[in-house]
Amino acid sequence: MFTRWNAAIAAAVLLSSPVLLQGAEAADKPTDPQIAHIAYTAGVIDINAARQAQKKARNKDVKAFAEDMLRDHEAVNKQALALVKKLNVTPEDNDTSKSLSKQASDKLAELDKLSGAAFDKAYVANEVAYHKAVNAALETQLIPSATNAELKGLLQTGLKIFQGHQQHAEHVAAELK
Repeated sequence: MFTRWNAAIAAAVLLSSPVLLQGAEAADKPTDPQIAHIAYTAGVIDINAARQAQKKARNKDVKAFAEDMLRDHEAVNKQALALVKKLNVTPEDNDTSKSLSKQASDKLAELDKLSGAAFDKAYVANEVAYHKAVNAALETQLIPSATNAELKGLLQTGLKIFQGHQQHAEHVAAELK
């Protein structure tokens, strides 16, 4: 049960990015290997954003949120890689994962120019948007596209977890106003 729960968290957290739907091939539904690559790419992006926030954030709640995200995403990366290995899926690069990487790089550069309260607000606002997009991508694209029953089940469980992350980000954002 504990391993299944961790794998569900891994699948969910790694699928996070505000550009999942924007970068996806509209006419083509992603395959399990493409979903795996999107998940891995998004996980690396999440870790980088949390590390940036750990260095730049000044508000204690923002710092704590970034620490939670870093801890969760690092743990999830390990679990997701184990799941991919178990399912014998080789992640496949695709337009969505390439778009995720480019847009994340641009966002990190944009946030890097900010400091203090301006950084804190921009980071948390991005996290709120990020989690809204992830939830939408899970519901409308990734879960329906997954063909492996175990992967699909983990993504469904992950959606519930990510909805909790969104609420946490929204709470932190409301406190900053």
